[in-house]
Amino acid sequence: MIRDAIPSDRQTFISMVREFYSSGAVLKPIDPNYFEATFDAAMNQSPFVRILMIESDEKTIGYAILALTYSNEAGGMVVLIEEIQIDKAYRGGGHGGRLFDFIEQEYPDAKRFRLEVCADNTKAIDLYKRLGYKVFDYVQMVKDA
Repeated sequence: MIRDAIPSDRQTFISMVREFYSSGAVLKPIDPNYFEATFDAAMNQSPFVRILMIESDEKTIGYAILALTYSNEAGGMVVLIEEIQIDKAYRGGGHGGRLFDFIEQEYPDAKRFRLEVCADNTKAIDLYKRLGYKVFDYVQMVKDA
């Protein structure tokens, strides 16, 4: 089952995000205060962020953070799949594919679905390619404020 996060998910979400940011799925750790800020933004109905909780066997086994934006290049709304974390014991069980199906059904008018992945995360890359994602040949640049 996939559902929107609710206030009682706070500690489970924070714990899973902490695990995500200590894994090889990210390039560097981030300020742990951001975990709380993201959860609060989602709970306060920000139009830019949505947190999904992934459940199996009546247990929360993962989460996804979606960031919503607009792209002239894409011709409309873009759903950025910001983070996905699924408990190691449940990986390979089809939960990732179901998550992507859910997201695409939730945003039928989206013009683009976009995500980032570390180059050495080959299992995730293989999944994303099977789901129809392609490498986007732009060099991504950031400037943190």
